[in-house]
Amino acid sequence: MTDPTGRRAELEARNAAMREQVDSLLAELKTKTAELRETQERVQAITASAVSKDGSVRASVDSTGALTSLEFSANAFERTTPDKLARLTTETVLQAVAKARAELTEVVTPAQQGASVDLSEMLPGVPSLADLIPKPPAVPQPQGAPPRRPAPPQDDEDGDSFMDRSGW
Repeated sequence: MTDPTGRRAELEARNAAMREQVDSLLAELKTKTAELRETQERVQAITASAVSKDGSVRASVDSTGALTSLEFSANAFERTTPDKLARLTTETVLQAVAKARAELTEVVTPAQQGASVDLSEMLPGVPSLADLIPKPPAVPQPQGAPPRRPAPPQDDEDGDSFMDRSGW
């Protein structure tokens, strides 16, 4: 027959060890939750801007890469063609997006790497902390030069139609 006192002491020791482990996990969960909130606030505060090489275009984006501001210099339309200005604008916006994504990566990488114990490994059905931190999408790269619009046909005998001057 086994000693009931010894068995009881063994069960109490196991129970105490399990309580200590649960308390430790709960404390870590509280810490991680606070870190995630801070990371989320930092992510939402990210903005980035870029200015074209010639200074004619300035673009600002938020942490998601959404355009929040687009400005043209006073003489931007005088110094270039619409096609070139469109390409320059696209390149400038993409530069701002790349800056925002780089900052986003700096902010979220430590949070993604810092999870020592993930509750999803211990408790089925609990979401992983790593899944709560968004992974930044790839920054789109500018395509080659867009096809140029064909010149409007010359259907006016003297070539001086207002339709020819509109550029459409």
